[in-house]
Amino acid sequence: MFRILIAEDDVELQQLFCRVLRRSGFEPIPVNDGQEALEMLDREIVDLIVSDIMMPRVDGYELVQTLRDAGSNIPVLMITAKDRFQDMQLGFLSGTDDFMVKPVNVNEMVLRINALLRRAKMISDRRQTVGGTVLEFDSFTMRWGGQSYILPQKEFQLLYKLASYPGQIFTRQQLMEDIWGPDSESDIHTVDVHVGRLRERLRENPDLEIITVRGLGFKVVRKNG
Repeated sequence: MFRILIAEDDVELQQLFCRVLRRSGFEPIPVNDGQEALEMLDREIVDLIVSDIMMPRVDGYELVQTLRDAGSNIPVLMITAKDRFQDMQLGFLSGTDDFMVKPVNVNEMVLRINALLRRAKMISDRRQTVGGTVLEFDSFTMRWGGQSYILPQKEFQLLYKLASYPGQIFTRQQLMEDIWGPDSESDIHTVDVHVGRLRERLRENPDLEIITVRGLGFKVVRKNG
């Protein structure tokens, strides 16, 4: 499930965006301004940002500029109340990927989000490659050394999530919510069980392994990397 950070100080609009994105299969993460967005990004991994321009403390321009200066390539869809060339020019110069003008057509917004994700090769590829190991999302298949292994759905989704962000630590709670959903009745130690199974499957894999970071969670690292 792709996670969309929504930076919007208009509460009603923020709630509308969240409802629409949730219905469209995304996980919305709402914040009230650019400062909250930056703080959230220090704690959470997101796939795309929808941001208003005019916000208190840190506005949309500053938010995007800060991200780009830090080397982040997260796609950003900017929302503006003014259909002015100068606003769009400033936005694109700061690193914005796309623009929409209020009032926002939410159906068009979903289309633009999907287009940005495809452009970032996060939907169209549905594939991760680590060394000689290939993970194919649509078939839950792991390939290496001329062999193919079809994994159970949750095991594959867990491995794919970790492999998508090599070196990034994910807590058990994050993985539980991302893979099993926030309303799952499964025990959080289900994550440990699935990690144990994946480690067994990866025992002979030459490219990647799952590391436990004591007190924090799990991460995928490249062997000999």
